Amino acid sequence: MKKLTLIIAVLFFAISGAVAQIHNPVKWTVASKKLNSKEAVIFIKATIQDGWHIYSQNIGENGPIPTSFTYPASKDYTLNGKTAEPKPATKYEDVFKMNVGYFNKEVVFQQKVKLIKGTATVKGSVEYQACDKTQCLPPTDYAFTVTIK
Repeated sequence: MKKLTLIIAVLFFAISGAVAQIHNPVKWTVASKKLNSKEAVIFIKATIQDGWHIYSQNIGENGPIPTSFTYPASKDYTLNGKTAEPKPATKYEDVFKMNVGYFNKEVVFQQKVKLIKGTATVKGSVEYQACDKTQCLPPTDYAFTVTIK
């Protein structure tokens, strides 16, 4: 009897673990383009699974968690302005009682940098929240590194 209970418990936990996989509907890629010896652009692309979306950087107070970018200070480069985004789609969301900007399928954010030494390794992170029609996942951070030569 104890062996049967143990076998059932092991099977239950094995099946539960297989079903409760972490869902990650957003994939990120990063690239750079050197404009000249003193400037470059970082391209941060989100590819978003069908039915899911992430929010714009420009969300009003009391709205969902906006996408945000962080870059640690560096002696090799300085940021040239804020991270740019294309015009988002907008919709009214009852839960927030406001219009919110969002992106689905894919979006490319761009960050211009001024190069101090002509080359640089740019590190950064993006915090975002992915939602579908029925749920929002907890905010997620994606850290990235891109080399500009």
